Amino acid sequence: MKTVFIYCIMTIFLAGSIEAREYHVSVNGNDAGSGSEAAPFKTIGRAAEVAYAGDVITVHAGTYREWVNPPRGGESDERRIVYRAAAGERVEIKGSERIANWQKDEGEVWKIVLPNSFFGDYNPYKDLIYGDWFWNNWRDHHTGEVFLNGKSLYEADSLHKVRNPVANSKIIDPEGSTYVWYCRSDEQTTTIWANFHKYNPNKEEVEISLRRTCFYPSNPGINYLTIQGFHISQAATQWGAPTAEQIGMIATHWNKGWIIENNVISNSKCSGITLGKERGTGHNVWLNDQSIDGSLHYIEVVFRTLRNGWSKENIGSHIVRNNEIFACEQTGICGSMGAAFSIIENNYIHHIWTKRQFQGAEIAGIKFHAAIDTRIGNNRLHSVGRGLWCDWMTQGTWIYRNLFYDNDLEDIYVEVNHGPYLVENNIFASTVNIWDMSQGGAFVHNLFAGSVRAHPERGRYTPYHLPHSTEVAGLSIIINGDNRFYNNLFLPVSLKEKLSYGTAIYNKTGYPSFIDCNAYYNGAQAYEKEEHKLVQPDFDPEFRLEDKGNEVYVSFTLQGLANLPTSTVNTERLGKAKMPKQAYEQPDGSPIVINYDYFGRQRGERPAPGPFEQIKDGEVRRKVW
Repeated sequence: MKTVFIYCIMTIFLAGSIEAREYHVSVNGNDAGSGSEAAPFKTIGRAAEVAYAGDVITVHAGTYREWVNPPRGGESDERRIVYRAAAGERVEIKGSERIANWQKDEGEVWKIVLPNSFFGDYNPYKDLIYGDWFWNNWRDHHTGEVFLNGKSLYEADSLHKVRNPVANSKIIDPEGSTYVWYCRSDEQTTTIWANFHKYNPNKEEVEISLRRTCFYPSNPGINYLTIQGFHISQAATQWGAPTAEQIGMIATHWNKGWIIENNVISNSKCSGITLGKERGTGHNVWLNDQSIDGSLHYIEVVFRTLRNGWSKENIGSHIVRNNEIFACEQTGICGSMGAAFSIIENNYIHHIWTKRQFQGAEIAGIKFHAAIDTRIGNNRLHSVGRGLWCDWMTQGTWIYRNLFYDNDLEDIYVEVNHGPYLVENNIFASTVNIWDMSQGGAFVHNLFAGSVRAHPERGRYTPYHLPHSTEVAGLSIIINGDNRFYNNLFLPVSLKEKLSYGTAIYNKTGYPSFIDCNAYYNGAQAYEKEEHKLVQPDFDPEFRLEDKGNEVYVSFTLQGLANLPTSTVNTERLGKAKMPKQAYEQPDGSPIVINYDYFGRQRGERPAPGPFEQIKDGEVRRKVW
């Protein structure tokens, strides 16, 4: 009887220990409280300390200036730890602090002198941005930032330039570039000068970024977290090279299964969200050893990550959806290897790298290395410099139903990949739509309003993988070609010298391509071996895109569609990419049938070219966002 009694008590105890709990956080709470709705915690970090798999942390309205460093994650998709903003309440997590007591310097310039103890163990006004493939434009840049009423100022490299600001006429906001700041630090203090123009900083909201990040587990292996409904901003983030530990304002570290959804993410010095690499497999290895090329360093990093457990079972499989991301100076979302097997969907990413104070090979709205079996769909990307940059090991990647426009570099850059990757039912409306330095891509039912560029890359050997796996199958240079273009619309807005419109650029690539049933207007040129095509060089379809803020429309005029014998595109028709010998198929190996359009509508047996099924000769106008 005693044994039975002890067993019953243990069963009750264990059942209670795994019962999901909800903890509450309020700016008016107390970390000594219980975390109940009646006695909420004051900080999100305190709730993180006590939360276990299955628990929910509900954060109520207010501003929380903290780095949330979760010590543990969930156990599975069914038993996550959920961090969420209370329904209908605005909850801000900021990497900054408000600063008052500014002193007048001269003219419209003010200054603040802060003891270095104010910054604790990290001073962003001593820490410089650095890293592999970072280009500083011959001057220093600090990870810190100054904000006036929520808008970041521009860092100057001298006090003279703060007192005598000059507008940069080459960027989106020339006037904003005259709101500048400068800093100096010694052993005891840090001084910041800022030109606030007509504003008195002691009567406005002035903040300076203080923390490296807002939500990031310092240890890897914190899996199955959900971050939902927050406004996250103003962290002093560092450059996220693919060979480095990548820490954005929200950063997953080296783990699996996060859901980042319905957030507003803005004003990161470098990146908004990172799904990336950890430090142990190398941290800016090229910068630390320039005796060999950076690409060789990255190949070594790839193999170190494989030895460190990079696989579908352990890493990636994140979901990033329904977020708005803007005002970040490196990327909206980036990730080196940690974004594999993930879904990036329904995000609105805009105004990335708009200040143009520094450059680098890691800047884009979305920048991924090794997006293996990753899905990138239904996103809107504009005014981000480069829209989507898929760099190295883009294999099994699916890019679908995205809207790209007003990107002054290009909409998509695919760099040194061997495929297969599928690009279908997208709208490309910038001047340059595709920069193709890869092979093995399939472009189906897209609308191209700009040019396509294609180049080989014979100087770098890059990996390709076993199908649906991180395991490396081999390495090869990029001959270029081995592409598929089916059922696309080419509607160039204007022809510019030295830019290629249409698919004729693939006439001379190293590998042959498979191109058929595309429509070319207004001077766009067809692939020389394309058997079925519609070419109307003298007809201007008058393509237009109207950005009305919350709504976006495209309009154009077509003729001659009845003469194009299109048919459904599927896995069988697409074949296999040459180097990895992998089919264009679902991540589970099942076949793909592209029998739907940009809106998800069913297509007929003879589908219309481009992303919209219900079109015919004449004027077309569609709301696309």
